[in-house]
Amino acid sequence: MKPTRTSVLTGQLVNYICSSCNHQLRRQRRGYASMSQPPRPSIYDVVCVGGGPAGLSLLAALRSSPATANLKVALVESQDLSKTRDFSLPPNQFSNRCSSLTPSSVRFLDTIGVWKHVKRERVQGYTEMQVWDGISGARIEFDWHAEKEAGRGERPIAFMNENLNLTSGLLKRIDELGGVEILDREKVENIGFGEESEEADLSMWPVVELNGGRRLAARLLVGADGANSPVRAFSGIESRGWDYERHGVVATLETEGSGWGGDASKTAYQRFLPTGPVAMLPLPGNYSTLVWSTTPALAAHLKTLSPKDFIAMVNAAFRLSPVDLAYMHTQASGQADEFSWREKHTEFDMQRIPQKAVGVQEGSIASFPLKLRHADTYIGERVALVGDAAHTIHPLAGQGLNQGQGDVESLVKTIDFAVTHGQDIGVEMSLERYNVERYAANNMLLGVCDKLHKLYAVERGPLVGLRSIGLRAINSLSPLKAFLMAQAAGTGVKIL
Repeated sequence: MKPTRTSVLTGQLVNYICSSCNHQLRRQRRGYASMSQPPRPSIYDVVCVGGGPAGLSLLAALRSSPATANLKVALVESQDLSKTRDFSLPPNQFSNRCSSLTPSSVRFLDTIGVWKHVKRERVQGYTEMQVWDGISGARIEFDWHAEKEAGRGERPIAFMNENLNLTSGLLKRIDELGGVEILDREKVENIGFGEESEEADLSMWPVVELNGGRRLAARLLVGADGANSPVRAFSGIESRGWDYERHGVVATLETEGSGWGGDASKTAYQRFLPTGPVAMLPLPGNYSTLVWSTTPALAAHLKTLSPKDFIAMVNAAFRLSPVDLAYMHTQASGQADEFSWREKHTEFDMQRIPQKAVGVQEGSIASFPLKLRHADTYIGERVALVGDAAHTIHPLAGQGLNQGQGDVESLVKTIDFAVTHGQDIGVEMSLERYNVERYAANNMLLGVCDKLHKLYAVERGPLVGLRSIGLRAINSLSPLKAFLMAQAAGTGVKIL
C-alpha cells in the first residue's frame, strides 16, 4: 500500500493515508451523529503510550528525522510532565533514580538533538570499573588501559545521569521541534479496535480511550508504558520471566572525597555478595548513587536504620567479609559502632574500594523489586513495544535504560524505511525489521545478567573457585577485556 498526500476529514489524517482506507474516506460525511455513539476518534500515524525515556526518545527521534517529521504523532502519559520539564535541584542534591548511559546511547541522543538539552553539570562520566567477588576477592578491572598507554587519554566507559535530567532534556527537545500532541495527566481507560463507518474503516486499528473522553486511533501504537504495559495486554503478547526475590535499594550518598582519581578520573565499584551485588556509581563532586540488590527482608531493614547506621552498612558492604556483614544485618541498631570496631580488624586495599560514605541524602533511600521479564515478541499488527514494556532486566549491568534507547533507535530506523519505501508503518511485515534486530540482542543480554546473578548467589562449593579462576583469567587477558567493554559500551562489533 502506498501513502498519499491527500488531506482528509479536516486534517485528522495528514500526509499518510493507506489506500485500503482511502476509498472510504472519500465518501461524503453525514451531517449528524447519534447521541448514543461514542465520539469519533482522532486519527494519528503514531500514538505512544508512556512518557519515560524510551517514549520521549521515540518522539524526539521521529520529529528529528526528515523522513518521519511530518507524521502525526501523539503522546499519552498519566503523570504531569510540566514537573519533569522544569526539573531543577541544587548542585548538592541528586535524584535517587539514576542510570548508566553508554557512549552508544549518548551518541544516539546527540544525533537526535537531545544531549545539548541535558544539564551536563549533573552528568558524570567514569573511566574505570572495579568489580570483585565478595567471597573469594577475585577481581576484574575495566579501563581503557591500552589507550592510556598509547597516550590517547581516557575515554568514559559510561555516564551516570539522573533519569529526570534525561527526560527533562527530551521534553525540551520535543518542545523545540514542535508537532507532538502531548496528552499528559491522561490515563488509558481502554484500548480496543475502531469501527467501520462511511468515513473510514478503522476496524483493525487500535483505538486508545482516555479518562478525559478522548479517543485516539493509531496507525501504529507504541507501548513504552512499563513492565505492566496496557499496550502489550491489548496486543495479546505474553511476557514471561520470574521474580528474583530481591529488592534494589537505592540512595544518594555523600563521600569523603571526589574519588581516588579526583574529578578527572572517576571509578565505578561493584561487589558481588551472596545476597546480591552492591554498586557505588559516581556522580559529580563528592556524591555517588547506591544500588544494592539484596533480599526483601534485608532491604526493609536497611530502610529502617538511622542515617548513621545506614552509612555504616554501606561502608561495611564494600569492606567487611560476608559473615561480618550478615551479623550486622541482625542488629536492630548500633551498626556504626560495630563497623568502626570490625573495620580495624579487616585488611583491604583502600585504593581498590570506594571512598567512605559520610552522608546520605534525606529522603533518597528507597527500594524496588527486581524481576526478569521478556515479551514473546516486540511487534503485533499495528503495535510495537519498546523499553520495559518489552523486557525487564536485572540492574547488575546497568543496561536497562540503554536497552530501551537501542530499541527506539532501531524502531525509528524501521519506521523511516517504511515511510521512504511507501509501506504502511503499522503492519507487522513493516515492523519485522525492528523485531529481528532487537529481540536476539536483548535476549542474550537478559540471559547473561540472569546467569551472573545466579552464579554469584552461590556461597560455597567448587563453583566459587571456578568463577574466581574465570574472573582472574579474564582480567589478565587485555584483548578479551577490551572486547567485553566495547560490547557493554555499545561500540563493539555486533555479534547478533
